[in-house]
Amino acid sequence: MTKITSKNFEVTPLIRERIQARLEKLSRHDVQLINPHVIIVQEKQLFKIETSVGIPNHKLFAQAKHEDLYSAINAMGQKLEKQLNRLTHKPEAQRHESLKRQEEAVDTSNQFDEEFDEEFAA
Repeated sequence: MTKITSKNFEVTPLIRERIQARLEKLSRHDVQLINPHVIIVQEKQLFKIETSVGIPNHKLFAQAKHEDLYSAINAMGQKLEKQLNRLTHKPEAQRHESLKRQEEAVDTSNQFDEEFDEEFAA
C-alpha cells in the first residue's frame, strides 16, 4: 500500500491511480517494494514530488519538480527506475567481471604451484 501525503494540495483518485501505476512499473525488476511513501507539495507554480521506497537491503529516493503534476510523476518514476536498474544489474557490471577474473587468476596460480612441487619432489 502506497502512502501518499500532500501539502497545500488535495490528492484526487486519478492522481493516486497515476502514482500507483508508475510505481507498479518497478515491479518488472522482480523486487519487493517496502513502504513506498510519496509526498506531493505545490509551491507557487511548481509541483514537487518526493518518493522514498524501501527494497531489500537498499532504499531508493527520488525527487522531481515540474509545472505539470503528471510530468513530475513521470520524472520521479524514471529516476526510481534508473536507480533500481543500476542496483539489480550491478553484479553484471564490467568492473565486477574484472574482479572475478583476477580471483580466478589467483586460483590458477595455486594449481601451477602444486604441479611444480610434484614435478621437483620426485
